[in-house]
Parts: sequence; C-alpha cells; structure tokens
Amino acid sequence: MARSWAGKGGAMVLSFFFLLLVSTAVMAGRVMKDAGPAAETYKRKMLENGLGRTPQMGWNSWNHFGCNIDEKMIKETADALESTGLAKLGYQYVNLDDCWAESSRDSQGNLAAKSSTFPSGIKALADYVHAKGLKLGIYSDAGFYTCSKQMPGSLGHEDQDAKTFASWEVDYLKYDNCYNDGSSPQDRYNPMSKALLNSGRTIFFSLCEWGQADPATWARGVGNSWRTTGDIQDKWDSMTARADENNKWAGYAGPGGWNDPDMLEVGNGGMTTDEYRSHFSIWALAKAPLLIGCDVRAMSDETKEILSNDEVIAVNQDTLGVQGKKVKGDGSAEVWAGPLKGGGVAVVLWNRGSSQTSITANWSDIGLDPSAVVDVRDVWAHSTIWSVGGSITATVDTHACKMYVLTPK
Repeated sequence: MARSWAGKGGAMVLSFFFLLLVSTAVMAGRVMKDAGPAAETYKRKMLENGLGRTPQMGWNSWNHFGCNIDEKMIKETADALESTGLAKLGYQYVNLDDCWAESSRDSQGNLAAKSSTFPSGIKALADYVHAKGLKLGIYSDAGFYTCSKQMPGSLGHEDQDAKTFASWEVDYLKYDNCYNDGSSPQDRYNPMSKALLNSGRTIFFSLCEWGQADPATWARGVGNSWRTTGDIQDKWDSMTARADENNKWAGYAGPGGWNDPDMLEVGNGGMTTDEYRSHFSIWALAKAPLLIGCDVRAMSDETKEILSNDEVIAVNQDTLGVQGKKVKGDGSAEVWAGPLKGGGVAVVLWNRGSSQTSITANWSDIGLDPSAVVDVRDVWAHSTIWSVGGSITATVDTHACKMYVLTPK
C-alpha cells in the first residue's frame, strides 16, 4: 500500500543473468542454463498449502479507496467482478486492506470488524462473496499496529488471529510490515505462516514486507507471494521502477510462490492508456500477482479492455510458471521475454522513451533456436500476424509496448 513509512531496505543486486532457454525442450522442461542461486531456489522448501500454483488474481481495496471502505462497497465490488466478466477470467480474490477492524481488540483479545463500516461482520461478508464463487481476503500486520495505525497488528497474536480468520472463512491474508519490534522479517513472518497452516483453513499468505530483507531468497517456504519492492504509485516512474526492482529476482519465482512488485494501478487515472497497457503487460509477463486496484464498479471501457485481455492473462497464468524478465536493453528500447508451456515464448517490446522507436528481438535474445520459424500472435490486437524466423521488429509508440506470443512451427 502507498504509504510514506513503507521501508525500502537495500535489496541485494543479483549479478547473474541466465539464458531463458537453450531449446524448445529446455523450455518445456523448465531447465535453467545457469545452475546458480536461481536454480538452487527450486530445491528449497516451498509452502505446501496447495495454493498459488499460478499467480493470484483478484482485487484489493487500498490503491483506490485507502481507508474509505465499508461492507456495501465490498459487496458492490464483488457484484461488479461478476457482472463485468472479470471473475470468469480468474479475478477471484476480493481483498480488504487496512482499516477494516476496530482500533482495539475485544475483551477476549480478538480482532473485531469495525461496527460502523462492517456492521454485519466479516463472516457474513465472506458468505456473500463465497455465494458468488469468489474468495475473501483480509489484511493484518507483522507489527503492533497496521500501517494506518487505526487497528491492531498481529505481532504476538498470530495463532489467535489465524484462528479468527479461519472461523470467518477468510481465504487470503495480506500481511504488512509497519510498527514492528525491529526483529527480522523472517522471525515475524514465520509464526503467522505456521499459524495459518494450523488454523484449520487453507489461506493464501501474501507477505508485504516491501522487499526489505530480500524475501525472494527465503520466503518460498513461508508464503505464496512476497513483495520485492516498495509501494507503487499511480505514476509512470513509480511503475517502471517497480518493474526493474522486481526483475532482479526473476529466478526465484515459480509455482507456489511469486515475486510481487505491488498491486495494479490500471484505471486509477495517473497514467495514459498506453502506459497502463505496458503496466499490465509487464506484470503479466513477470508472473506478478494481478490484483486490480481501481474501482471496478465505474471502470472506463479502456480500463475494462486492458484488465479483460484473456490472452495477456493466459501468459500470466501459464502453468510452466517461469517469470519473464528483461533480456535486452538499448537505451529506452527494451525486450522482455519468458518461456511458456509447450515451447512458446512471450515477448514484450517496450518503449520507455519519449519518442517513437523501432525495437527488435532476436531469437538469440529470447532463447529460441536461431533457425526456428514461429507464428507470431499479437495479444493486444488478437491476431496472428505472420510467421517469421530469426527476429521480430516493431515500431512502438512512446511509453507503449507490443506483446507477442511466439509459437515454433
């Protein structure tokens, strides 16, 4: 969430870059060229709660509403996810962020829904959301207070709060990092992970510690996703910076646990349609969580078109689960790419500069055999445009992108 006190602890810059693939067989088998730290990650324990086999999709209240949330708005959001068709595309989590609870615990020490804004309680809200085939998410903090300081955190109350969430039939927990005791995030996030596993309910665990202690290197055994960056803002420079920070940890993501460069800003008004399309394309390619951050009850046609692009979503939800990354940069002209199940490759030609430019991706850049001939699918135009060999070139407008799925013939 976008807060000035969200820490930006120094992130270790990985000096290694590995080839995405050396052949179609390598892509299908998810074998990495470099057997270094990234490959070693896959040998580490993964959180075995059965969730997060692909990146999570849904909606979160913070980016657009902040603390101005209530049960009526949440129900209307669930209704809108259903009526717009977004739910059928995979946006399943309806996630409350900060400010849903009373400022103090009840007489038994339990968290309690804020009576003025959630008078029916969280269990009733979960029932409403579940009746639509959706899932309810909630928010807490690995500190004494949440980031708004308007409700208690869960530090020292992990087992109690996990059981409370389970009793309400909550499906997802976003766990922030404010007002903590100064101990390591590992020491504070592990207890909640264990508490959720022992709660009697399967709950997706999203670590929001802002990339402060390089969670990509340890969080696969703790949660289903982990923030790799500070908080996003609805601005071009903020979005691109989050993409770059997240890119450094590409080798650590995979089924069951994902790098998280923060929630989507698409539709909140701070960027152009081309910039939002770039935002959505890079998040999809990077296997980032796709958590809508706008008011889905009042989306523009352009916003709905971006968020509803089933071909872009399919890249994000590809079951091979390899995070795409930047593979080539020539000034502001960049090539991002990643392998897909079945031997395909997703490619984004991204123009981060202030003028139109031509961008080329050579097969050697993206892990294809130099002699391969591929069908090129433009996933924004929804058309298969040509079969080519060796490279692909496109003219790209300022702050815009072209996104393709290449399928070897």
